[in-house]
Amino acid sequence: MDVYTKLKELGLSLPKAPAKGGVYSPCVRFLDRLVYVSGCGPDVSGRAYKGKLGDGVDIEEGFLAARDAMLNVLAVLNDNIGDLNRIRPVKILTFVASTPGFTQQPAVANGGSQLLADLYGVDAVPSRSAVGMSVLPGDIPVETEGLFEILED
Repeated sequence: MDVYTKLKELGLSLPKAPAKGGVYSPCVRFLDRLVYVSGCGPDVSGRAYKGKLGDGVDIEEGFLAARDAMLNVLAVLNDNIGDLNRIRPVKILTFVASTPGFTQQPAVANGGSQLLADLYGVDAVPSRSAVGMSVLPGDIPVETEGLFEILED
């Protein structure tokens, strides 16, 4: 089954790729088959998230924000590669805006990882880092970037 059908079955849709927020490339292809996607925040289709984990944003909301950040990463990939069925997730990095005492960044980052598992299968879940940050742009609670392989036709 293809990725777009799975998204629909999950009740999700691919958003429009987010606008650039500075001087950078949202997506860079290198070494022929690898693609790096710059960090994406979680705002999609009118769902906006603000704040920090441990101070007004709970783990469930953080999980959903990480899922939506991954949807934005996939939207950037879709715009640049053209077919999400042609990619394999390799590595993701999730930044979690959190208070000094909050230590459950991996539980938050699971939102993006779970989406990839649902779309590509558990065997295709990438390696991952989840790190706490004191603040993220626009007071968003989560930002995710990723490295993907383009599969042979």
